[in-house]
Amino acid sequence: MNHLSIDELLEELRRRRWVVYIFGPREEPEVCAAVFQWDTCADVLVLRGEERASAFRVTTLADTDVFHPALVSWQYHSTADWTLRAVLTIPPPGDAAAPIQLLQPHPDCVIPMEARQPVTILPANGAKADNQGDP
Repeated sequence: MNHLSIDELLEELRRRRWVVYIFGPREEPEVCAAVFQWDTCADVLVLRGEERASAFRVTTLADTDVFHPALVSWQYHSTADWTLRAVLTIPPPGDAAAPIQLLQPHPDCVIPMEARQPVTILPANGAKADNQGDP
C-alpha cells in the first residue's frame, strides 16, 4: 500500500484543482482549508492540526458560505492524513455511490468568521481534473 505524507496529499489537492485557504499568519496558520467546487456542491477540507481535521460536501447556492454549512451530504472527522485520504476518494456528484443524505454538520465543519482573517488564498494549479479519483 502506498502511504502518502500530509504534504504530498495537500499537493495532490492543488494538482486536482482545489483552492487552498490559509487562515491566520502564513508562518503559523491557525486553520488551513481547501475547497473543490463542483457544479452544484463543494467538497471542503478543514485542517486544524495533524490530529484534528474535517471534510464535508455541501450544496452550493449563490449565498452559500462553505465554511459555515447549514447542512452537509457527507462528513468525515479524523486525523489530517485519514481525512485527506477520505476527501480525495469521495465519489463525484451524480455517481451512483455519491452521498445524497442531508446531515447536520459537526461543529468542526465551521470556521468562525473571526478566525478567517488574515487569509492567504492559494489558487488551484495543474490541469483541470474531471474526476478526483483515488490518491
